[in-house]
Amino acid sequence: MVVNKDQYIIIVGCGRLGGYLANELSESSSNSVVVIDKNADAFERLNVSFSGFTIEADALETDVLINAKINKADVVVTTTNHDNVNIMVAQIAKSIFGVGHVIARLTDPSKEKVYEELNIETISPTALSAIEFKRIIMEGR
Repeated sequence: MVVNKDQYIIIVGCGRLGGYLANELSESSSNSVVVIDKNADAFERLNVSFSGFTIEADALETDVLINAKINKADVVVTTTNHDNVNIMVAQIAKSIFGVGHVIARLTDPSKEKVYEELNIETISPTALSAIEFKRIIMEGR
């Protein structure tokens, strides 16, 4: 992964996706990574070498985001399994704190229009998986 500059990145959710992303981003010495999750056990997914910070709290609370220094964030990524949480935190990051680059995990691709209207970039593991399955199936003919 190539990063053009030092970035301050906040990841909300330390499940399989958020934890993996946090580990990958932490490996680059140019990134400062903060991971927020309500469940302290989730942080066990982070490598021993993870160089960032963790906050056990609910990212829907603005005080938590302020404590995470969201005002300094270059990127906020929401990776929870809950679309409603992801969109709310993404919207708070974008609208209230003016974070320039906000990316949200979207489990239900039918909700993509809502994110587009809010100018929030999304990644849908469901849609990406379906596209890849289709590609593999079609190539197998």
